Amino acid sequence: RQFSLEQFSPTGRLQAGRPVTMSFSIQLPSGKTLTSYKTGPGPHTGVHLIVVRDDLAYIIHQHPPISTSGVLHQQITFPAPGPYHVLVDAYPNIPGGQPNFQLFRNVTVAGAYHPRPLPPFHASEVIDGYHFDMQSHPQLHAIQAEFLHVNVTSPQGQKVTFVPWFGALAHAIFFREGSLDYFHTHICAPDAPNCGSLPGVTASRVTGHATPGKLTVGVLLPVGGTWRLFLQMKQHGRIITAPFTLKVAS
Repeated sequence: RQFSLEQFSPTGRLQAGRPVTMSFSIQLPSGKTLTSYKTGPGPHTGVHLIVVRDDLAYIIHQHPPISTSGVLHQQITFPAPGPYHVLVDAYPNIPGGQPNFQLFRNVTVAGAYHPRPLPPFHASEVIDGYHFDMQSHPQLHAIQAEFLHVNVTSPQGQKVTFVPWFGALAHAIFFREGSLDYFHTHICAPDAPNCGSLPGVTASRVTGHATPGKLTVGVLLPVGGTWRLFLQMKQHGRIITAPFTLKVAS
């Protein structure tokens, strides 16, 4: 009894810099197409479509619209050649079923692939003029809840006011180097619907929060190793992604 990713396209070698429509559906264990997803304004609804290059140099994060047929369509543009990991994080509306699960597919973008080694940890990152400063070097351990504290200032040096994007003030997406293990948590506004804990899912209790100019990011990673954190927020209609390399002890 398994869920599976069906009707996936495109297949074959793709082109960098050229928009393409990615489509797929989810097949229920019964063989029928899943058409009912959790709805509402929060991030624990619908589908997260997350695409990362295998070397974790690039990430794409979208929430495709849910169609009545159960076939989802999302236009994306791959930034560079290479192998990419496509992750579908689904929140089905199945009474008594699990609140969410992930399905995977791999695609290849044509051209010369030059994998980039992950840089070492840097506490400060500047992305599109926004300054992200992580307070102290995090001491992270597998299967132990921790919180990261990140100060964020605008290009003008002012504390950033965070605004909702996909139901959260910010998203923290983690992938492990090599194995591409995945963890995704949110920084929620007070009383934001469908953003805090999921019933029966212990890891979802590690929910961060925000004040002007500061993000508190919840972390609960399953295994040790080198992880890449993509910290994302939306400002003035643009998605800002700050990457950090984190070492996690076993």
